[in-house]
Amino acid sequence: MLRKLDDLHEFAIHASDGTIGHIKDFYFDDHAWVVRYFVVETGSWLSSRKVLISPIGTGRPDWQEKTLPAAIKMDQVRNSPDIDTDQPVSRQHEGEFLDYYVYPFYWAGPGLWGAGNYPNPHLMAMPEFVSTPAVILPVFDEVQPPVDATGVHDSGTQHLDPHLRSAKIVEGYRIHATDGEIGHVQGLLFDDETWEIRYLIVNTSSWWLGHQVLIAPQSIKGVSWFDGTVSIDLTREQMKNAPHYDPAMPLDDPVT
Repeated sequence: MLRKLDDLHEFAIHASDGTIGHIKDFYFDDHAWVVRYFVVETGSWLSSRKVLISPIGTGRPDWQEKTLPAAIKMDQVRNSPDIDTDQPVSRQHEGEFLDYYVYPFYWAGPGLWGAGNYPNPHLMAMPEFVSTPAVILPVFDEVQPPVDATGVHDSGTQHLDPHLRSAKIVEGYRIHATDGEIGHVQGLLFDDETWEIRYLIVNTSSWWLGHQVLIAPQSIKGVSWFDGTVSIDLTREQMKNAPHYDPAMPLDDPVT
């Protein structure tokens, strides 16, 4: 099912032995348009430090309880690599993070998450896993970092542009159609199984009052992170025929 990413804000992340903290933001991949990390503010147990948690190690969100189970322990989070969530996250830092948790390199395969389109198909089938006494994360032997010309596995340390963006920052970006500005990004809709961002919610109030429409990332020609604009390969007239967004209505994909 499609969900609004903002609806996960302040969800509690539950480790197997306690609550890690609450979701404050999301990092998404601006090439594949997939949520790669939750930015989680820990509680007093870790001096309210902000840490990254990957969907690779989480189960399905519990929308009623506003929680997200994670197959990790609090000590693992305490000792995880220190990543400054207020600065760009490089592939080198990602490599250290993924190595620490024994996660696959998502950029090393044809799917959204490396070998496949689900971050962790084993955990996706086990929504109750957080209550089990011990959780052993699977080792993805079939997914290895790319091999460079020397035959050495490259964990990405030579590629410092991670293409990770803050979802919080993107909201409010102005949308430019081929024939003029049409509005701004109101939010993001994602698939709650694959974590792929399927649509941008566009508020057209600067041009077409009282409407919110959906555009797919495939329609995006480019994003200017410097001046906060998104250019799309659609006209204003085409936007009038785009799917309308009604927050009161549940959405399945594809939107019609």
